[in-house]
Amino acid sequence: MAVLDDLSGFEFEDLMEDVFRTLGYENVRQAEKTADEGRDVLMEDVVDGTRRAIVVECKHTDTVGRPVVQKLHSAISTFEFDGPKRGMVVTTGRFTGPANEYAERLQQNGDPYPIELIDGQDLREIADEIGLDLYNGRIEILCDETLRPYDPAADIDTPVRVAFLDIENIQSADLPVPHSQVTFRPVVSITADTDAVFETSVGVIHRIDDRSRCVVHAERGQPEIASDDVAALVAENRHVTVDLESDDFDRPFDAVDERRFGQTQTEYKEWAVDRLQDFHTTTVTYTGDNNVTYTKTCEPNRSDISVQSIEPVYLPDVRHTTELHDYTYSYEYYAAGPSRVALEDGIHRCVHCDTSGTDETYTFCPNCGAIACPSHTKTERLEGEPVCTGCAITERFALKTKYFYDEANLETFREEYAAMPPHQKAMENKLLVGGGVVAALLFVVSLLIIGGVI
Repeated sequence: MAVLDDLSGFEFEDLMEDVFRTLGYENVRQAEKTADEGRDVLMEDVVDGTRRAIVVECKHTDTVGRPVVQKLHSAISTFEFDGPKRGMVVTTGRFTGPANEYAERLQQNGDPYPIELIDGQDLREIADEIGLDLYNGRIEILCDETLRPYDPAADIDTPVRVAFLDIENIQSADLPVPHSQVTFRPVVSITADTDAVFETSVGVIHRIDDRSRCVVHAERGQPEIASDDVAALVAENRHVTVDLESDDFDRPFDAVDERRFGQTQTEYKEWAVDRLQDFHTTTVTYTGDNNVTYTKTCEPNRSDISVQSIEPVYLPDVRHTTELHDYTYSYEYYAAGPSRVALEDGIHRCVHCDTSGTDETYTFCPNCGAIACPSHTKTERLEGEPVCTGCAITERFALKTKYFYDEANLETFREEYAAMPPHQKAMENKLLVGGGVVAALLFVVSLLIIGGVI
């Protein structure tokens, strides 16, 4: 298997650890380094409800003979595990006839510690199955599962229509059908154990025994830790995924896009180990036997960190855009059936200022389609309906600014205003009227002066 020849023995063992994890084995980890500089891979599987331990010997050699298989058989017999155990030898090359015969005899005789042999040809077939790039020894992440991008019990645009319910002066029936698109974004759920003990002459000064779980955005570029609410969305819905290929998402959505995983599984494992190594590094203070106080930086070794699982899944990023006259409103969220995590709420936002958030009051302007906060929403003088300051035509009447939908409404009110008696014109400025009789008389006198009567 010449394409793997550039890998060292240890790199080959690292690769096989990822291969077995991808194939669905559980609790995959590497054992302590042995005297012959080989590191077995330990893992488990469940068959008919019974959990079994599997001890794997990885040999990056051209030929593997019977002694290697016999040695592994002895190692399995002494391996401590409360349950059935079996073995596996994996090589990039081939097995000799005696090695194959020995493994077959264990199977035929019903030996309690059977051993499976996987040679280079078997690895080629496995590579095709899991997306292993034999030319660099890395595993491309292949995934056909996604969280559900919409609630099958509701219309696809239900979330955006619900969002518009908080907006005053607009009814759901008045909303056009939004343009809806979904982007399936790759994420990986990583579970890793860190087990490290730090000792000095006075004994144990620090211990790490931690299981970490995180969800990582896995598109091109550096991996990025997902926020807590996104991580919870993935974790709580991971068991109800749907097949990305079997569902026809082109029917409910106007546009569908699928992003590729940006890193290999090995690269995500290395990234997780680096991150956990930094995270768990700490400085401790302790007192020595001589009553002197010391400080020591405790950094776990990479071998102290074992990545237990790397589970890929697609996270639907749903974006609705609604056209209302002169404005377009976006509403975007990560979806998992009826559950959502908001990314962008362009509905609860004033188009004229920075006011945003669901705690504010917003009003729809039917004249231009704007959604505006109270500071930018006025009452149209002629029709008594809301109008935003962005589109309104203004003019001062009775020393107060009036707002109109357009020039036609303004001209109509001009004619009405001209025909009003002075006391009615005064009522156009209630603050002036509320100031008292003197203020009202002054206002009437000003009108008479302007009209040339005085």
